[in-house]
Amino acid sequence: QVQLVESGGGLVQAGGSLRLSCAASGRTINNYAMGWFRQAPGKERDFVAAISWGDSTSYADSVKGRFTISRDNAKNTMYLQMNSLKPEDTAVYYCAGKWALSRSTMYRNSNDFDAWGQGTLVTVSS
Repeated sequence: QVQLVESGGGLVQAGGSLRLSCAASGRTINNYAMGWFRQAPGKERDFVAAISWGDSTSYADSVKGRFTISRDNAKNTMYLQMNSLKPEDTAVYYCAGKWALSRSTMYRNSNDFDAWGQGTLVTVSS
């Protein structure tokens, strides 16, 4: 079973940038489909971005053009570069993973993932 730990959250002003990291241990994520989700206070956990182990990517419309998901399999780590941050991006951000047979497989539904990190808080002030 892979363990995931997020880092990089914090307080940033609107228009600023942050880079989140998701470090994996226990197993290599080379054959894992990975994703980022976020949950704002009082709201459901929403899809943010996904990446296949073949490096295909998918984004929620709300972050497209501002956020970039990437992975470094040599470091067993996934990243989320967040630019042009808005107050509505404020949330706890979670990384997730699921072993995938195909290099093109991506998941956008939280129910499809079976490994989760504990979350990192991102607060964007106006």
